Amino acid sequence: MLLSRMERFQNSQVKEIFDAYPGNLKANLLRLRQLIFDTATGLEDVGPLEETLKWGQPSYLTNHSKSGTTIRLDQIKSKPGKYGMYVHCQTSLLQTYRDLYAEVLRFDGKRCIELDVENDPPEKALRHCIEMAFTYHRSKRRDRLPF
Repeated sequence: MLLSRMERFQNSQVKEIFDAYPGNLKANLLRLRQLIFDTATGLEDVGPLEETLKWGQPSYLTNHSKSGTTIRLDQIKSKPGKYGMYVHCQTSLLQTYRDLYAEVLRFDGKRCIELDVENDPPEKALRHCIEMAFTYHRSKRRDRLPF
């Protein structure tokens, strides 16, 4: 994953969480964090992201536009060397991710794309998953239009 720059932290508590991760895990989570910001910047009508903590995890919200659902990042504590990108379990996102990327991505439960610190993450698939999360509500509204 080639990143042009590192987004500044908006929240000191989020920075503290990232600073507490061990070396390789921290590097991978920072790369995923930057991919989230880079992807959101390229999406029309999503607006700026809010970076905060939810359930003690770094979280990224589309509060300005309300266009999407929250994405959270964290290590998978029960699986050493694994980290995840989480979405709300009551969305249809993880099933959509499974339908599209079962050959490329691994999943943990109803809310998590599982990644391994030893392998480069599949950037193209992750970028698409991030796009779907940050436009989730907008897509649902469009699906309900009568024309």
